[in-house]
Amino acid sequence: MPSRKNKKTDPITKHSPLARILLDTMKQAGRPLFLHEMVKLAALDSKARKKVMEEALKLCQSGEFVELKGGRFGLTEMMHLIKGRLSMHRDGYGFVTPEGQQGAEDIFIARNNLKGAVHGDIVMVRVEPSKTRTRRIEGSVLRLIERSLKKVIGTFHKGKSVSVVKPEDERLLFEIIIPKKNAIKAQTGQIVLAEITDFDLSSSAPEGRIIEILGDENDLSVQARIVAYRHELPQQFSDATLKETELLPDEVIISEKDISEQGRKDLRDVPLITIDGETAKDFDDAVWAKKTRTGYELLVAIADVSHYVQIDSPIDKDAMDRGTSVYFSNSVVPMLPEALSNNLCSLVPDKDRLAVVAEIHFDRQGHRKKAKFYPAVIKNHRRCTYSEIAKLIEQLKSKAKTGHTSLSQTFLKPLNDMTELAMLLTQVRQERGSIDFDLPEPFVVIGITGELEDIVKRQRNFAHQLIEEFMLAANEAVADFFVSRSIPALFRIHEQPDPQKLDDFREFAESIGLHLEKTDGIDPAWCQKAIKKAANEPFEYLVNTVLLRSMRQAVYTPDNKGHFGLASQNYLHFTSPIRRYPDLVTHRILKANMKKRKAVEAYPYETLARLGTDCSRRERVAIEAEREMLERLKARFMAEKVGEIFDGIISGVASFGFFVELKDIFVEGAVRMVDLADDYYECDLQRHRLIGQRTRKIYQLGMPVTVRLKSVNITRRHLNFEIVEKSTASSDDAIPHKETAHEKRTGTVHKTKKH
Repeated sequence: MPSRKNKKTDPITKHSPLARILLDTMKQAGRPLFLHEMVKLAALDSKARKKVMEEALKLCQSGEFVELKGGRFGLTEMMHLIKGRLSMHRDGYGFVTPEGQQGAEDIFIARNNLKGAVHGDIVMVRVEPSKTRTRRIEGSVLRLIERSLKKVIGTFHKGKSVSVVKPEDERLLFEIIIPKKNAIKAQTGQIVLAEITDFDLSSSAPEGRIIEILGDENDLSVQARIVAYRHELPQQFSDATLKETELLPDEVIISEKDISEQGRKDLRDVPLITIDGETAKDFDDAVWAKKTRTGYELLVAIADVSHYVQIDSPIDKDAMDRGTSVYFSNSVVPMLPEALSNNLCSLVPDKDRLAVVAEIHFDRQGHRKKAKFYPAVIKNHRRCTYSEIAKLIEQLKSKAKTGHTSLSQTFLKPLNDMTELAMLLTQVRQERGSIDFDLPEPFVVIGITGELEDIVKRQRNFAHQLIEEFMLAANEAVADFFVSRSIPALFRIHEQPDPQKLDDFREFAESIGLHLEKTDGIDPAWCQKAIKKAANEPFEYLVNTVLLRSMRQAVYTPDNKGHFGLASQNYLHFTSPIRRYPDLVTHRILKANMKKRKAVEAYPYETLARLGTDCSRRERVAIEAEREMLERLKARFMAEKVGEIFDGIISGVASFGFFVELKDIFVEGAVRMVDLADDYYECDLQRHRLIGQRTRKIYQLGMPVTVRLKSVNITRRHLNFEIVEKSTASSDDAIPHKETAHEKRTGTVHKTKKH
């Protein structure tokens, strides 16, 4: 979708002709100018002075001009001024991230240099000499360009004539004054959404009004909404989207004529099944496989979302803005309206559904021979769960009699073939060096009435692996199809790690006794060998964690640079268009090309680049929101367990102490150095450990410990633990290791018992 040109602006600079003249005049002058000087030097008619003033103020708003005392205007780039967004710390200082300067260092702003700016504001800052011995860049706010804060979520406190809202975000260092007439029916202690109505620089606190009462802060649904507001997740679909959704059919009714006209293949008799978690509500992928004379045939059928969501339609615009669905333990912020995600595009059992199918053929060793793609009409013959399929697979693997099962022979034969194929695909992927990190994930148990019951480690089995292998195979097959025909697409890339970080990992591995082969360059196969070598060792968790932290973050981009973690040259996302916008883009590109001999450019490169940046950003926001919601649940769950003793493992080391992940409850908290009363400890971040100066005790990443929950700060979502000494510990594993003379020389640590 090419960008539209504005006739009133220069298509290259995006400035009006007059603004371009003013910018050139200022640069040629080489000094700040008064308004009348600009008019004179630019050889403009004196009658144009009003328009010049308007344009100069616009340039101030965009950050290219700055208005100085006395009425002069200066060029920000010539005055060491930087425009950016202010991010506050709860202790009162902040940092400004320069706008349009990728990789530029943030500028530190001391509390007394904020000039009334608050968290989220767009500001102009002057870089100044550092007043401390640190090497950080420091500055002061020169001018507020834009107040970004419009709405605030917080706790309501009722007064006689005036009430206040205390912001839930600790980075907002003020309270909002709520006049009595604007408080509606809010009560003290309730979580509310307040709109700021007056917030100028002269006021000590903004004034606002209550626009929504969310409710009790202990309600998990209220907590989810708090997180959604904090991360600016859309709470509602647009009116245009809701109107468009109302026009969608309630059921998929497709005739033989429709199938023929749409060029769809009728696969309704193929016994496709879905395999998902017990609580899943949307099903966007169905699978089926069979063993052939020469190998295996795999069908991966994905809901045809693009049939219902047209480019630039209201639903599409909302989906693009959201970028991804965001999943909380008790709710979801969906990318698509429920009429699509839970109905028309959900592959529910025994219903006709439109799909895009990847038909992939493999040889007997699991190598892909060919693949083709086509639109189809399918039927999900059975909705299966991971646990159910895992039990059946175990029976099939052991060749035991299946006895009475919930699956008929119609499904058991394909399931056996799928199991064989998935094992071969895993082997092929691992042989090429694909990295499989073995790190646990949390699972929040919610009771029938919505209360938080437990937080445990998510159970994984071979059924999860089976589905993952098939989805990876489909994603890679589509990517290869695009690359082979030079079709512009939105790839999922994972660049090579920073060489220095891998060097640090090698040194760290040696320090804990994991001797790795030397390698020239950066190779994913080497990383996979490191993980395999650490398997079943006491430091397995440690190696997985440190190596993962050495990796870069995967992103979306039209520039195909391969996927390091998967050891794949071509990779993208195709299998979840219900919940990821890049997958929807992939479907549109695929459908535009699957029946064409000549490559069709469904999206221009510039559009794909913008979508890649936006979708990568929305993905990071979703991850942060999901992580915050989990931390909120953990803090509330543990608040009633203060004083209890737990077994755990050191999951991180920091300058202030170390983090402990509990064994039976999947939560993490900190043991601070100030709570290690037996010695003064030094932090060795390179080897991820603390060492006692007198006792030479070592607390190291991956070491099992026993701790007591000392306190819980629900507001900050912090858990503070303290080490349980030998006299009260239930296991010797809780006793920290003491450094030996050999370890002092070599920097190695003896193996501890496996957690």
